[in-house]
Order: sequence, then C-alpha cells, then structure tokens
Amino acid sequence: MTRRRFDLIAFDWDGTLFDSTAIIARCIQAAVRDVGGQEPTYEAASYVIGMGLMQALAHAAPDVPQDRYPLLADRYRHHYFAIQHEISLFDGVLPLLADLKARGHLLAVATGKSRRGLNEVLSTVALAGVFDGSRTADQTAGKPDPLMLRELMAEFDVLPERVLMIGDTTHDLQMARNAGCASVAVSYGAHEREVFDALQPRFVAHSVRQLHDWLLVNA
Repeated sequence: MTRRRFDLIAFDWDGTLFDSTAIIARCIQAAVRDVGGQEPTYEAASYVIGMGLMQALAHAAPDVPQDRYPLLADRYRHHYFAIQHEISLFDGVLPLLADLKARGHLLAVATGKSRRGLNEVLSTVALAGVFDGSRTADQTAGKPDPLMLRELMAEFDVLPERVLMIGDTTHDLQMARNAGCASVAVSYGAHEREVFDALQPRFVAHSVRQLHDWLLVNA
C-alpha cells in the first residue's frame, strides 16, 4: 500500500459527489422568478453552487430586495425538495469512497448544503458510516470562508498540510487555500476547467474515474 500523503480528505457534495448541478441551477432560476426577480442565466445560477444558500441566492438575484431573501430561500427549498429524489451519486463514487476508507483515510463532507439536506442524503443505506465527519454552511460559514475545514481539522486533530479538499467550484479551492490545505478540482460539476488554474489545484479530474485513479496514487 502506498504511504498516505493526506490523512483527511474532504469532499464538496453537489457537483462533486452528487450529480445535482443542473437541478440546483434550475431551482435557483425558478425561485428568482417566483419572487419577481430577473431570472439569472444558467451559468450565473451554476456559479453560486457551493456557497451558503442565502449568500448564493443574493449573488444570483442582485435585483431582489433584501427583505425578500427569506421568501427567495423558501421558494428555492420548495423547488429543490420537490425533485431531490431525482438526484443520485455520480457513477463510481461509492467504489472511490470505499477504496479511500480501506486505505485508512478519514473522509468528510464540507458543503454549502444545509444540515437538513445533507443529513437526508447521508442517511441512505449506501452512505451509512462512510463519512467520519461533515460541516455545512448553515452551521459554520459559507465558502470560501475556511471555517468548515478548520473545524474538521480541529475535530480530527489533523494539520492543514495533511488535508485535501476536493470540489467542483472555485469556492471550494479558495476555501482550501484560505485554510492552508491542498486541493483537487473536478471539471464535471458547476465550474469550467479553465477557472481553476489560478487557484493551483494539485490535479483537475474530468471524471470520477480519473479522480479515483489519481487519489489512489497521490493521496
């Protein structure tokens, strides 16, 4: 077995492990329409994925008055929870996680999802006991604030240089830099491959298979 380079591997959720980017973007667009705002483009709605909900909606709907943000959030949740059963893990995610667990890595989730939303997906049989820890934006701070990673490092007593953050957005990579951690980007989620270069990820994976292969050799 190759010696571990990273003790703790933290994953973003939506767009990294969960094939939810398109549905989230459509729900953001629908929520903005519901409250009378100008519908953001698909690209603009996708860009904010990974942020905390209120931060994301405010960014995607700058013309919506702040006093309507709670309604905007309610409408997003309405649309999302109505169709969340249609979303699934990307093919290959479960074998990837199983191999990392077998190598002794601690696995965590650091996500812009709500605690309620994350708990619902983590309660499934396939994911029971897979992750050692998790943090959500509504219990810490939204990305790219490093609080999620700092709390996970403190929980497991792991130094920043022994932590790898994996995500599909620049918010994930910037959070890792802010926490002093290494990162890996995936290009099959919300953000395009070209935007990652400035944040210097160790690798950019274009599929779960590529991510799996790289981690087994380099993590």
